[in-house]
Amino acid sequence: LYLCHSQQEVIMGYDLLSPEKLTVEAAERLCDALVLMQTVASHQTTCPLFLNAHIPLYVYPFLDTPESSELFERLRLTSLGVIAALFKPEDSKIIRFLLNIEIIPLCLRIMENGSDLNKLLATFIVEKILSFDDGLGYICATPERFYAVSSVLSNMMRAKPESRLAKHIIKCYLRLSEHPRAREALSQCLPKEIREPDMEELNKESDVEGLRKLRVLLLINTGLFQPNREPQNMNAQPQQMPPSGSFMDSMGS
Repeated sequence: LYLCHSQQEVIMGYDLLSPEKLTVEAAERLCDALVLMQTVASHQTTCPLFLNAHIPLYVYPFLDTPESSELFERLRLTSLGVIAALFKPEDSKIIRFLLNIEIIPLCLRIMENGSDLNKLLATFIVEKILSFDDGLGYICATPERFYAVSSVLSNMMRAKPESRLAKHIIKCYLRLSEHPRAREALSQCLPKEIREPDMEELNKESDVEGLRKLRVLLLINTGLFQPNREPQNMNAQPQQMPPSGSFMDSMGS
């Protein structure tokens, strides 16, 4: 009953997606309804019913709106919270559902243009999708998908992200590096900012594990990292990089 009420509130909110119509009171009411959806999405018993009814699609208009005022960013953040809440049951079916409804392009857009908190949560969602084999395989299935994700991550690194966001970006890169074709491509397209001294200092402030992951990425960038082998000396000379376009070539084979 409460969920039906939340659905009705959210649907009525579609008519308010313009700066002239969305008031503080209306935004608060919508956020309350979305928070209730988060609760239902995060529970192991109700999550399957939540997915079967395709309720996550109800939040898409709030994620996709081009408006960027504080009220709209708050709506966007709470809507992302509905998607993030789905990961609590840790079920691969959830990942396949999110891939089928194409959540990744929406997250990538928010990662590039959203507020700091929205960027953080959208990057977390992409990281969680990547953490599942189905998600990693989906993103690396075509060159277009891989480069869509890697180019957004690269742009975010160039913008000098704060430490929490940088940790999630590095985790995304490291998970991508576990896919053979993506690892080959990353040896060519890791942003130079990830090699700069202040980036290492940033990770020292964050945690030791973040610094270790950064060093692995540096080895990938020099071509020295190989799966199932101990990392080689960081001071060694880089090996010759794969030819440009090799990721795309391998996809066609």
